[in-house]
Amino acid sequence: MGLEQFINEAISPWLKQDGPDSDIVMSSRIRLARNIEQIPFPIVASQDELEGVLHFVQNHFNHQSFEHYKNLEFVQINELTTTEKQVLVEKHLISPHLANKSNDGAALISKSEQLSIMINEEDHVRMQLYFPGLQLEKALEEAFQIDDWLEEKLDYAFDEHRGYLTSCPTNVGTGMRASVMMHLPALSMTQKMNQMIPAINQLGLVVRGIYGEGSEALGNIFQISNQITLGRSEQDIIENLKSVVQKLIEQERHARAVLMDQSELALEDKVYRSYGVLERSRIIESKETATCLSDVQLGIDLGIITNISKSILNELMVLTQPAFLQQYAGKTLAPQERDVFRASLIRERLTLEQKEEF
Repeated sequence: MGLEQFINEAISPWLKQDGPDSDIVMSSRIRLARNIEQIPFPIVASQDELEGVLHFVQNHFNHQSFEHYKNLEFVQINELTTTEKQVLVEKHLISPHLANKSNDGAALISKSEQLSIMINEEDHVRMQLYFPGLQLEKALEEAFQIDDWLEEKLDYAFDEHRGYLTSCPTNVGTGMRASVMMHLPALSMTQKMNQMIPAINQLGLVVRGIYGEGSEALGNIFQISNQITLGRSEQDIIENLKSVVQKLIEQERHARAVLMDQSELALEDKVYRSYGVLERSRIIESKETATCLSDVQLGIDLGIITNISKSILNELMVLTQPAFLQQYAGKTLAPQERDVFRASLIRERLTLEQKEEF
């Protein structure tokens, strides 16, 4: 199916799987930044040089497979509509920066959408690999294998003392960004998350929103990632990140238990009110949708709501984003029209989910 699947299916196949601590950790990601030796970095390269990188990658990797990462599809950014580009951003298959490239950007995306390799983003190659739940070590192990496979045909820019050379100085060294997407509603409700963020930053990590740098933590979803790559090994980075994430999991579980013990009725009321908004609204904005979905997901995790699966919420988190809504509608929608269509789509999807229960 290729591009049609990437753009028309809201939930990536790998997201339908459960992983360790998946009630709190939505996904683990490893991203490796690489550049090709003797070719200027994308920020200074000529159009001809960047197009040369594109053609080389397309000729050697399009429709190729590596182990269970099947049928890598070469997607050229300038052949997509504005809406299609934004859909791929909303599904985390490409970055906002790559979506804004004019003629020289592309991505290789596996059939499962678990592997995405961005070409001529900030670096020549930015490979990202996702796993459900907390699986940083497994993601790193497989990312190394894919990196070795790519290097069979690509000569990377590497310095014996500095490590992998990248456009941004903060990526020099391992060239690795490890990140974990977490749903932390109880810490947010109890105002503890705001207190924890400065402490997390002091440990060499950064807390961002769902779409990375500069984005808002919609729906109580936070992305925790490393800031430093130079002078530290990939394993050290992973261990530091994992230790902080495990502490956040512990604190979130404790906060949920306290809420259930001390404010169970109020929490149930909050969850069911949000469920009611999703089920009955005729107009709903994306920010309110994310908040309500977060409350309902918390209700599912705590056993308050039992007639709806978690997968439908993962689907709706993507399906109700502005670009995906318009792709689904098959036309451009004004903001007010999107809010109406979003509400209608949520009602329809929840009704279908409830029918499947009986």
